[in-house]
Amino acid sequence: MTTLTSPIDLLAAVPFLIGYAPENSLVLVGLRADEMSLAMRIDYPEDVDLDQIDTLANHLVKEKSDGALLVAYLPDEVMDAECLLTPLREAIEMRDIKVRECVVVSNGKWRSSICQDPSCCPPEGSQLPTFEETRIAAEQVAQGKPLPFPNLEKLLESIQSESNEEIKSFVEKIKPINYKADGVRVLQREGALAINDLAAEFAQKGTSQDNLLIALVLKRLLDLQVRDYAMGIVSEENIETMWQMWRHLMKLAPKGYIAPVATLFSAINYERGDGAMASKALDRAFADDANYPLAKLLKRVYAAGWPPESFAKMRAELHPKVVATLFGQAE
Repeated sequence: MTTLTSPIDLLAAVPFLIGYAPENSLVLVGLRADEMSLAMRIDYPEDVDLDQIDTLANHLVKEKSDGALLVAYLPDEVMDAECLLTPLREAIEMRDIKVRECVVVSNGKWRSSICQDPSCCPPEGSQLPTFEETRIAAEQVAQGKPLPFPNLEKLLESIQSESNEEIKSFVEKIKPINYKADGVRVLQREGALAINDLAAEFAQKGTSQDNLLIALVLKRLLDLQVRDYAMGIVSEENIETMWQMWRHLMKLAPKGYIAPVATLFSAINYERGDGAMASKALDRAFADDANYPLAKLLKRVYAAGWPPESFAKMRAELHPKVVATLFGQAE
């Protein structure tokens, strides 16, 4: 993400960071040497919860952040954000992390709760910019990033199942893995390589029309080694591509094939700091398979408040072992 130099830049960047324009939300961005180290969104809390405030501040510490940016998107019924933002800023700065900007968005206007200069930050607020006309949006689109969804509801609509008879037919025809027969590793490697090919297509085009390749990935994700391989190839460099890919596949997956891809999409959302979307994706997984083990594990992880960065650490530990199992060597 381009360096943010103003509150307008911050407001324009947030939808790209979480995939949609938030409402009724609190967004926390961590900085490390002026680079973004963390982006988290939570539903705007009805009451001030000091334990939740400490948890948010501690995420910044775990990410070794030296700065923080806050954006509060106020619900209609909230008139004053300071009862939440003041203790949050204090908790962050008690950990020797400087809050560099704190923006409040309400009724189509924004204002900084840090800047007291009325010439640039009038107390009554300034009109929100037209998103598409901002510098950040122009630069992100020029880099091939898709435009964020206008709100959470539109994003949720984008992950609802769409009937695709061709993919369903392909999935049913693809040979399943018979764990009592020879050739298990061959079919598992086939799945891993198919994931690589599909990810490369999404990185280049932002989508795929290759329904046979999509069907092969969905079929092989039923195998736990292939699914773990899919989780392990996510990195800081490709996380947005993988987010787009798993969202697309979750929409197209036939019944009985949704749970693996939904849990992968859920984990990426949690790592990106969007716990709400992570939970929604888990709901899709449970609707497909109420006892899917990874979905049950992720539900416990989320409830325990694991820091999002824990997924990166888990990948680092898991992926070489999976690669060694599938291909006989670590990447």
